[in-house]
Order: sequence, then C-alpha cells, then structure tokens
Amino acid sequence: QVQLVESGGGLVQAGDSLRLSCIASRLAFRSYTMAWFRQAPGKEREFVAAISRSGNSKNYGDSVKGQFTISRDNTKNAVYLQMNSLKPEDTAVYYCAATVGVVGTRRRDDYNYWGQGTQVTVSS
Repeated sequence: QVQLVESGGGLVQAGDSLRLSCIASRLAFRSYTMAWFRQAPGKEREFVAAISRSGNSKNYGDSVKGQFTISRDNTKNAVYLQMNSLKPEDTAVYYCAATVGVVGTRRRDDYNYWGQGTQVTVSS
C-alpha cells in the first residue's frame, strides 16, 4: 500500500530553521501533486504548501508565504519543506499529502494519501 513517511521535525527555538522531508513509496510519485499541511492542538488542519508534479508550480498558505519553501525530487520520490525564521505559532504536527486531483489544491478532502505526521515544536 501507499506510504508517505515524514521526518525532520523536532524542538527548536524561535528564529531557527528546519527542513522536513517526506518519502513516498508504492506511489507513481511523478503523477501526484504533493503538499504539506499542519495541525496545531485544538485547531483544524491547515494548508501550508503544495507543489505540482513537475515542481514548476507552487503555492503557499498565507501564514507561511515568504517563510517556508516547498520543493521535490522526483528521482528520490521525495518532497521537502524548508522552514525558516520559525515562530512559536508554527508549532504543529506537519503532514505530507498526495493527490492526483486538482493541481495545487488547498482542500484537505482533495488529497488521497496522508503520512502519519512529524511534530514541530518552536519555543520562544
């Protein structure tokens, strides 16, 4: 079955950077739009960023625009999220997701596959 495995989370201080990785298996990776979402305690799961199949098109949630960068390597079945200047409000579980549907969609329900998530905690 399809697997998306996130890594790279951890406990950091405000202002630090982290790079999250998501490796896909049993998936025709090049056929899927990939995305990152996050969910903070007591809040809805929030769209963070999405990247098209080729990597040429990206879009970001308003709260992370200019701070986070999404990228992918189709030779490694991997998608990444570079997070800079982290703030305590970035604390959340970060999830990788995949869809063959609408390119760059921000809707959770459009995504077919999800990873288990990786915790990011930013202390002030």
